[in-house]
Amino acid sequence: MPRAVPLPVPPQVKAQLILAQTHLDAGCREDAFSCFGIAARSGHPVALNMLGRAYERGWGVKRNPAMAARCFETATEGGDGWAMFNLADLFLAGDGVPKNPQRAYRLYVDAARTGNAKALNMLGIMHEDGTAPGGEPDPDVAHQFYQAAAEGGDCWAWLNLARLALDRGARSEAAESLEKALDFTIVGVPDAVLALIRPHARERVFHGVMIRCLTLLEALSGKDVSHAA
Repeated sequence: MPRAVPLPVPPQVKAQLILAQTHLDAGCREDAFSCFGIAARSGHPVALNMLGRAYERGWGVKRNPAMAARCFETATEGGDGWAMFNLADLFLAGDGVPKNPQRAYRLYVDAARTGNAKALNMLGIMHEDGTAPGGEPDPDVAHQFYQAAAEGGDCWAWLNLARLALDRGARSEAAESLEKALDFTIVGVPDAVLALIRPHARERVFHGVMIRCLTLLEALSGKDVSHAA
């Protein structure tokens, strides 16, 4: 049975979500939680997902992954792809719900069908480490998912592609993937890239990547930039 298509976010709900994000960015987490709660009273899946994130991350409220799971579960019924992804994360980790990799996998598949590139990356991870259905690591299938996720705009998938390329000894391919990951200018990515290439730092093919990482780290340290996962 096809999942419901998410309804457009009503203006008043959207306004509360924007206000919540503004409070969150300013460090006013209790005010952010209040706005997320007001938005979620509408029953809209996008708002319910964000309330779930507040419970999951402890934004202005004591962390409660079980409550987060309930919010995500309801939001998935409304077709919200991010709620599917977030609920999958909880089932994969056994955080607030019984650990259930099979359920997590199905939810990542559902999220990917909504266009969620990060879900494709997680499917790649599960195939690589053998937690996907079948129970055997499959790096070839993992590579296909990472490639799809990278093309869909997920920076961490580019890092995973670079890691696999390094394992194969494909240095130039790895460097190209790392450059694409750095294009996202997301906090955490330059550090992850440096950790990956540190054993190969003296190889000429990675010199440009190394310089770009150090430049980005200096720039990111003084700017308010994206902290997207």
